[in-house]
Amino acid sequence: MLDTPAGPGQTAPPRGRRPPGHSGPGDPVPSGRALLATLRRRLVPFLLCALLIPTLAGLALHRIAPRYTATGTLIYEPNAYKPRELQSILRSDRITAAVMASQAQVLGGLRLIEPMAQRLHLFSDPEFNPALRRPGHIARALAWLSARFGAPARAAAEGPGLDPSRDAVLLAVQQALVVRDVDASRVLSVAFTARNPVIAAAAVNQLMDIYIKGQLAAKYGAVRKARRWLEARAAALRREVRGADDRIAAYRARAGLVRGVRAGLDTEQISHLMANLGAARAALAAAQGRRDAARGAGSDAAAAAVAPSVVALRQERDATTAQLQSLLTRLGPRHPEVIALRRQLTQLDREVAAETARVVAATDASVASARQRVAALEADLAHARTRIDSNAQAEIALAAMERDASASRTLLNSVLERLQETQQQAAVELPDAHEVSLALPPAAPSFPRTGPLLAAATGFGVLFGLFVVYLLELTDTSLPGGEAVRALLARPCFALIPEVSRRTLGRLRVEDYAAMKPLSAFAEQVRSLRAGLWLGVERPRAVAITAARPAEGKTTVAVALGRSAALSGERVILLDCDLRHPSLARLFGAEGRAGLAEYLRGEARLEEVIRKDPLTSMAYVGAGNGGPDGFSLFLSEAMARAVQTLREDYDLVLLDTPPALAMSDTRVIAQIADATLLCVRWRATPRDVAAAAIELLEEAQAAVVGIALTRVDPRAHARSGYADSAMVDPRVNRYVTD
Repeated sequence: MLDTPAGPGQTAPPRGRRPPGHSGPGDPVPSGRALLATLRRRLVPFLLCALLIPTLAGLALHRIAPRYTATGTLIYEPNAYKPRELQSILRSDRITAAVMASQAQVLGGLRLIEPMAQRLHLFSDPEFNPALRRPGHIARALAWLSARFGAPARAAAEGPGLDPSRDAVLLAVQQALVVRDVDASRVLSVAFTARNPVIAAAAVNQLMDIYIKGQLAAKYGAVRKARRWLEARAAALRREVRGADDRIAAYRARAGLVRGVRAGLDTEQISHLMANLGAARAALAAAQGRRDAARGAGSDAAAAAVAPSVVALRQERDATTAQLQSLLTRLGPRHPEVIALRRQLTQLDREVAAETARVVAATDASVASARQRVAALEADLAHARTRIDSNAQAEIALAAMERDASASRTLLNSVLERLQETQQQAAVELPDAHEVSLALPPAAPSFPRTGPLLAAATGFGVLFGLFVVYLLELTDTSLPGGEAVRALLARPCFALIPEVSRRTLGRLRVEDYAAMKPLSAFAEQVRSLRAGLWLGVERPRAVAITAARPAEGKTTVAVALGRSAALSGERVILLDCDLRHPSLARLFGAEGRAGLAEYLRGEARLEEVIRKDPLTSMAYVGAGNGGPDGFSLFLSEAMARAVQTLREDYDLVLLDTPPALAMSDTRVIAQIADATLLCVRWRATPRDVAAAAIELLEEAQAAVVGIALTRVDPRAHARSGYADSAMVDPRVNRYVTD
């Protein structure tokens, strides 16, 4: 609350340093305490934004008609009738994302929306039929202007059957409908939004019902159409097959082509002849084999099979021969036993020859008979082949007719089979989709979502309020407190002169408040200003009080400071050096009397222009009747001599000067004074303006010893978070009395 000026051994803070709570480019990140202090300083705009935006959002939401969204789901499972696959368990799933997207488009198409709108009477609902709504003020005004000043209305351009009102209703209903396929599934989600929750739910259920029944009806229609076509086709094919059979029979009769059981008669005869010829040739080969075996050309096994008696005789002969050879080795050739065996062997040879001749004769007869049969069959076969060759030309046309008849018969069988399948399909046909969950009337509106929107508006209001606070801090070029004065102007802040409200003043003037209320916070800050001037290294006796620009409260500070010092027992005199806009004579009721200007011109003596304050013992000198020569008057020896004389006669000489940036008189007066006090209006005077005033005074060799912040709002400053805000702390209020 009180800053002492920098002494000879002290270094003033560099000008341009930002005060606490103010950050700029390149500055370190402010602490949480500094941010909180900034928020406290800008609490009013922050609360205004944080509360106004949710309030406006709530009012807007209150005016918006609520809308309800009902949702139902159905599953798409095509049931294609495939009788050949009824026992198949594993089937490939051909339902792709493109198929589901296509079904979603079909479900949301106008073809299904129109019957749904007709069932629910949406064409007579103003929510969906713009023609039934009462036009607003703007629409009525535009219609009136168009009717009065616009071109004459042209005839309706619609063609026959076109109804713009109907189309508008259908498009409005389609916009309220949302159909989407659930990812990685066969489920379709159907949602409808309306102001009436019952209508929203009914629209979803009706649309799904129309879609499912439409699919089933389309299938039944396709089955009926296919059955009618198949029946007509089957009747035509029956007539065609019957005609072909008749033509074949007539041709056979004309050509003399007789068919057997399995083929033509000639063909069957040749087949029999070929079979008999094969059997006869086999019998001939077998007979020749038996004959060779009988003659001994074959193996013993073959001979035994053909002539077992011959084989037995030969075996007996071989045994007798072996016995004879054995006897010859022991007995002589003339031995009776040897002779007997030779006669027996000769008899056996005759028997073998006779038996062999008999068997060979029998087999020769068999071979001759078989050869004759083969020759006869070959002759018959040649005759049959000659006869069938003569009928081959007739068979070509017959074969063509039979192929055509066979093709027609095959096609007829196929059509009859498909007709049977179609009849079975009509009995077991199912729709491709069915409901998973029906839509229920929603209990809460889907739009506007009051809770989330208000929460979002509140969050936005808080963020916008913080943004506004940041902009206000960023664009604030004023001096909000003593720390800012020290940091930005490199000067101590002697006091924060509070602004006294009209209610607190009552009938008093602000210049009289410090004298009439010596225990008030205002008077205490004036005393703090006096202490700041006196507690420096050198105690100034002549103090120039100025400001950077008008309406900064310098005259009020000068009067309050002089009266406060006078009440403390000091000898004080106040000079009004603002010759252009004098104010002391008006405040003290001495208008029109001689003052400082008359003294400096030599028109009056110093004692004649000094007057007494009616409230205190303070003396004052009015400005008098100033003129265009004010600057030269202050440069005169009379001004310096007057200040020196008053410095000797009074403890404190106060010089109320014009604003430093408004008139050059201030620089001359500040050079004469021992010290200069600059009054800066709190949160109003730009810091650059105050810094320019200080530089201007320093160029004139003036000693600007400190700053007094004027017209400070105590309540707002208490929320600033600065250290000198303790001046209005509740614990300090016990020391002051307003």
